[in-house]
Amino acid sequence: MAQPNYAPSPYPGFVIGSQFIAPYPFELIVVTNSSGDQLITDVNHKVLFKVKPCNTSNHVQRVLLDFDDMPIVMMREKVWTAHSGWKVFKGDSNADSDMIFSTKTPKILQSKTNIHVFLGNKTSSKESCDFKITGSWSKRSCTIYIGDSSTVIAQMQKMEPPKFIKDKFMVKIYPYVDYAFVITLIAIVEAMKSSDDVDEVIDEVIGTVLP
Repeated sequence: MAQPNYAPSPYPGFVIGSQFIAPYPFELIVVTNSSGDQLITDVNHKVLFKVKPCNTSNHVQRVLLDFDDMPIVMMREKVWTAHSGWKVFKGDSNADSDMIFSTKTPKILQSKTNIHVFLGNKTSSKESCDFKITGSWSKRSCTIYIGDSSTVIAQMQKMEPPKFIKDKFMVKIYPYVDYAFVITLIAIVEAMKSSDDVDEVIDEVIGTVLP
């Protein structure tokens, strides 16, 4: 199996905003509390983002906020689809004209986290994905790649949380990568997994049977 390419990302662009790009690698800390809220800080504990559930009667939703609680993007789960999918919109919008990207699982049933990302209005399964996130969410060891390549743009690493914290992990962001986009993808995976606590158990059981 080919080894992942850990060189700085050759993707000098942004998905959500150019203000969320740095020309150097750095690390973010994601803390999830029991209510599902996420607080994202740098290693010096400076708050950069917050993720909060904002579900409606018809949709599971998350909103990414900046440190002043201003909405950056709205994440909304797709309904009536066999493949788990989400749409991400600018600000607090849910209009198709404001959609930035969408996600979907390539398989209806899968043993590990595997989510494909399509920029803009690309939704056809025949089109190549622009990014993908794969790995084990239960172990907090997911990696984000550019398309179907081995080029890494971000990696997760589990941290031991304090007793009053549900979850805590670190994310390594590679140079010239939109870190608001990375955090949005992580928030989507967290929402997908927390919507059904059985998922993590299934991941581990199936993972011991399937290669």
